[in-house]
Amino acid sequence: MNRSTGATMAQSLTRLSINRTRLGCCKLALLALVISACSEPVSYDLILRGGTIIDGTDGEPYVGDVAISGDRIIAIGDLASASAVAEINVTGLVVAPGFINVHSHATSTGLPTAINMLSQGVTTEILNADGGGPLDLNAQLNALQKEGLAVNVGGMIGFNSVWREAVGLENVRPTPEQLLEMQDLVENGLEAGAWGVSAGLDYVPGRFAATEEVVQVLEPFAEWNVVFANHDRVTPESGYSSISGMSETIAIGEATGLIPLITHMKVQGWEQGQASTILERMTDAETPFPGGAAADVYPYLAGQTGLQSLIIPPWAQAGGRDAMLARFVDPDLRARIIEEANEAMRLRFGGPEGVYLLQSQRELSDVMEELQIESPAEAVIQILEEANQGIIASFGLEDDLIEIMQHPTSSIACDCGASTSDVGHPRSWGSYPKVLGEFVREKRVLTLQNAVHRMSGLPAKTIGLSDRGLIEPGMAADLVVFNPETVIDHATYADPTLISEGIIHTIVNGQLAWQDGAATGVQAGRTLTRRKPF
Repeated sequence: MNRSTGATMAQSLTRLSINRTRLGCCKLALLALVISACSEPVSYDLILRGGTIIDGTDGEPYVGDVAISGDRIIAIGDLASASAVAEINVTGLVVAPGFINVHSHATSTGLPTAINMLSQGVTTEILNADGGGPLDLNAQLNALQKEGLAVNVGGMIGFNSVWREAVGLENVRPTPEQLLEMQDLVENGLEAGAWGVSAGLDYVPGRFAATEEVVQVLEPFAEWNVVFANHDRVTPESGYSSISGMSETIAIGEATGLIPLITHMKVQGWEQGQASTILERMTDAETPFPGGAAADVYPYLAGQTGLQSLIIPPWAQAGGRDAMLARFVDPDLRARIIEEANEAMRLRFGGPEGVYLLQSQRELSDVMEELQIESPAEAVIQILEEANQGIIASFGLEDDLIEIMQHPTSSIACDCGASTSDVGHPRSWGSYPKVLGEFVREKRVLTLQNAVHRMSGLPAKTIGLSDRGLIEPGMAADLVVFNPETVIDHATYADPTLISEGIIHTIVNGQLAWQDGAATGVQAGRTLTRRKPF
């Protein structure tokens, strides 16, 4: 069925019957009965009437109706003769596929309501980003479904979790037996329906895995045609080059046959302004994915992570927190840590002014002044001796962000997820409306249909999610209705939980989970698993 669905089946059959003079009387009588039956008005569960349909393909918008029965889109086009149990007039509004967040940090407590995601138009989240998550994907998804889901969820199998299970937290080389164990753990995750392998090679213990060891673990899985979604590794050996880390992600994909997916892509520190370098490398990559390597990106110029993970050198983190604290006590090791951590801050963030402490609610430079400490790293150590903290770290230029956003294989993802708490970054409440309001309507760096494609059809294609991300008959009825003239984010770093404006309805599996700008409490979300491709 296509956009001409509005033509009645009776008319179609009539055209087919023209000049069929050789039909016997019985056949003609039967045809007349079929035509009569098909002329009866068709009824659906829900019709969205008169909206501007942006179907997720990056094609031109068009005005039409969308009919839903059960959890599926049934018909699209001029459905004036059809009726439904419920009808919503969406004239002047955009009807788009529900947005797909392929880089989710959703919590088990947030997913039953998912207000921060439904209010952005998100209908599907892919969990276990940055190499984390449990090894038993079935158990994880079953537990989440039991508690109720406001949005759909699927999961990755996390490389860091796999490495930790087989090798531990020490910086040691894996044995042949441990490499085989890691392959078994990855295979178990894929067999359970994981949408790919996530990794955080910038985080312990993934940080300890040599590139060739990652390749050894993953190379048996080329035929699965899944993504290798990696938080790129930024090392002192590379001069804290983010481009080097992203190039490693691409190289691992090329060597293993997996699709390299650079997560929350950014060009940071001293390499700002050089986005074209890595984007050209993505295009030239020899991968199973059309267009080379893939990426996801969020529309902010600061990220959120842990103070310890990005500032303290990996060797000092080996063995866990107690081992790290013991190294802080050793005067020689403390001096070495301070030297390397100061260099990391300078090259990655431009110094302490670019680091905001979430729990302390102040800049690192303010803490230094209070403690009367000149060394940023010494201040970091003293903070970590009390407890680790989340940080907001500035990293980039808007020109780089826009160039990344416009790359053909870049999806929009928020590096966030369903949550009931203030996680400290506005991306958790504003990412998707910010793209639609600021980067489409105000700055005009993306067309509306291209932005929608990057939030729906493209991420679905990237991970192989075949029945979502497009408005077509037979696809899952995950939809968002928004006002293109008013949609905008309101969340800020100072007040990161302000709800966005302009998302009118969010439909999950055919049910209104967000209606007229408010949550309905419906838990229509499902667990999604990937089918084995062979």
